[in-house]
Order: sequence, then C-alpha cells, then structure tokens
Amino acid sequence: MMKRTKGRGFRAQNKTLESSNTNSDSQFFVTNQQCHSPLRSIEGWIILITGVHEEAQEDDLLNVFAAYGDVKNLHLNLDRRTGFRKGYALIEYETFKAAQEAIVKRNGSQLFTQTVSVDWAFSDPSKALRRPTRLYRSRSPARKH
Repeated sequence: MMKRTKGRGFRAQNKTLESSNTNSDSQFFVTNQQCHSPLRSIEGWIILITGVHEEAQEDDLLNVFAAYGDVKNLHLNLDRRTGFRKGYALIEYETFKAAQEAIVKRNGSQLFTQTVSVDWAFSDPSKALRRPTRLYRSRSPARKH
C-alpha cells in the first residue's frame, strides 16, 4: 500500500510511484543524482531546492547560495491561496562547477530549521544508464552450427 501525500515540495527518494494514467502497467522511478546526468539550460545550470521553509525570502536564499558562485537567476514561487512559499526554489548558475558545488555542499543541510534537498533541475537519465556496448556483446547467446 502506497502512502499518499499532499502539498508541494514533497520528495520521495528511491521509491516506485504509480503514475496517474489509467494503465496500471505504467510506472516511473524517482532516483538519486548518481543515476542521471545534468542538462544545461539555455543560459546556465539550474538547480532545484526542495523543502524550502514557507517563510523564506529570496534574499535569504541568495545569501546562502551565492557563496558557491555567481547566481544568475532565482525563482521562489508563492502559493496564491495562502501567500506562503510553495516549498521549492530554482537557482541558476553560470558555471557547472558552481552549481555542482552548491548541490554537494547544501544537499541534506538545514535551512531555516528544515532539511533541504538540492539536485539538478534538468537531467537526462538515458545518458547515465547506458552501458558500454562490449558488455552486451560478451553476453550474446552461443550460435548453433
């Protein structure tokens, strides 16, 4: 039985979740950052911070994450009904090194009494899951003569 959760900013790690399609065979997997490779956006490298406190301000996040590099852009969205933050933020860095350092150093850390998760906003799981072709060749079935 799967536990259902409500709200924004929820993050399930290493669990199989059923999609909302009517087909019961369709599933997707939420994985950790070692299983996918980051993709560059048009202007830079974007990271996603989840678990952001609802009363956090843009200046607070900017002060914390500017220590790792030049922040080009920061999005901290509001929930229109409540007026509080939605629980996530997007930060764009100009360089890959700055974004990766922010992910490594801030993932799982405390920010305003809440543990935040930091990961790449855009990634390509197919690149990291590819295996070298020689692995497949060595496992080919023996031919009958």
